Amino acid sequence: MDENIQRASLAYENKKFLNSPDGRILRLLSEYSEPLARFRRERIQDTVVFFGSARFHSRHDAQHTLELLEKPGSRALASAEEQHKILQARASVEMARYYEDARALAYKLTQWAMKIPSKRRRFVVTTGGGPGIMEAANQGAREAGGKTIGLNINLPYEQMPNRYISPELNFEFHYFFMRKLWFAYLAKALIVFPGGFGTCDELFEIVTLAQTEKLAKRILVVMYGSKYWKSVFNLQTMVDAGTISPKDVNLFKMVDSVDEAFAYLQENLTRYHLNLPQPQKVPEIAKTRP
Repeated sequence: MDENIQRASLAYENKKFLNSPDGRILRLLSEYSEPLARFRRERIQDTVVFFGSARFHSRHDAQHTLELLEKPGSRALASAEEQHKILQARASVEMARYYEDARALAYKLTQWAMKIPSKRRRFVVTTGGGPGIMEAANQGAREAGGKTIGLNINLPYEQMPNRYISPELNFEFHYFFMRKLWFAYLAKALIVFPGGFGTCDELFEIVTLAQTEKLAKRILVVMYGSKYWKSVFNLQTMVDAGTISPKDVNLFKMVDSVDEAFAYLQENLTRYHLNLPQPQKVPEIAKTRP
């Protein structure tokens, strides 16, 4: 008998195995079980998810960048590349309104949700955890005094989590589809600000589930910025071609202001997901009385 033989490592402590193709199933299960444990510990019942471009900046930051590029005397001598940067900076200032609106809407939703009588946390603002609209929504929720979730993804160019995520609800995923599962699993509403391929991918993932009746709950889908979205998607063309049903256009709600979005979400989250009286609307006739 070999007296020098050593005890083998436990399988779940064997990093070589865990990181191998044979350990993939365990990695997948971990990206389900570990977030689930944290959500239970933090008493998260459901979420409101914000999607949108990671490239937008706050109004302050966008304006500061533009001012640096447009310093007196610099434009006349600017190269074509520098002129292009100036044009991009001007567009950034224009699109900064979406950053500020996402921040304000997340603030209002969190303030309202924190007043809901419940032993668990309701409608917690959730994002992809990065910059842009994600940062804005996390910031708004944090400023309102609420918990806020970031579901980040491990990418080659290292998208870093923004500083407004609640530390105990800061997640990082390897698998895109496990991250998407957690976007959808707890969500009662999806608010989609202008964005690119990633935003569209996440949007249509949810809408397809709703269209095919694969959701056990109603998820409200709010498209923020009707001018942008109507220029990106011509849904009437799809209806006319028969690729979607006329009723499918009702899977979205287009809005253009924080107040409009908040009123719609408050009313319908109450209607479909709370056992509370719906917010009372003032009859139009009452508004005209002295």
